Amino acid sequence: MRWESLFADMESQLVAARAQELRDEVAELTRAERAQVALTDRLRAARGDGLRLLLRDGQTVDGTALEVAPQWLLLAPDAFRRALVPTAAIAGVVGLGPQAAPPAGTVERKLSLGHALRALARDRTVVRVDAQGAVVTGRVARVGADHVDVAPQDAAAGAQAWTLPFGTLLVVRSS
Repeated sequence: MRWESLFADMESQLVAARAQELRDEVAELTRAERAQVALTDRLRAARGDGLRLLLRDGQTVDGTALEVAPQWLLLAPDAFRRALVPTAAIAGVVGLGPQAAPPAGTVERKLSLGHALRALARDRTVVRVDAQGAVVTGRVARVGADHVDVAPQDAAAGAQAWTLPFGTLLVVRSS
């Protein structure tokens, strides 16, 4: 009888050790999987949700996430206005859940910040561009590989276009 309880005790310890090993392995795999998730994957999972973005200059932009590409996020602050935010300008986000969308597909990865800005140029949309050290209201005149020219609204009065490198852009708002 003593031998049987000794073996039963050893077996229960072995079962407990296996269960702990499995829990540790699951925890490690979960950490490894989370380490592969990009911010844009979490932002894409938040489409339709209300978010608050903290930008590099300290300002915040609130709105519903409409579209997300690797280089930009489109928010709707209300039913009429839109805010195009380069992902490089984001310093923090409030409102993200733990979910992540699968990595962007081939077409989605090709939707660069330049593509979004060229759409604004094509539509002749009046925008307010907040860049580091400058705020320009006008129309997107042309878009290069790494910069955008914004013609101020008072361009008819002789004001010249601002050329802004993509790296300085914080938010482009529709009026």
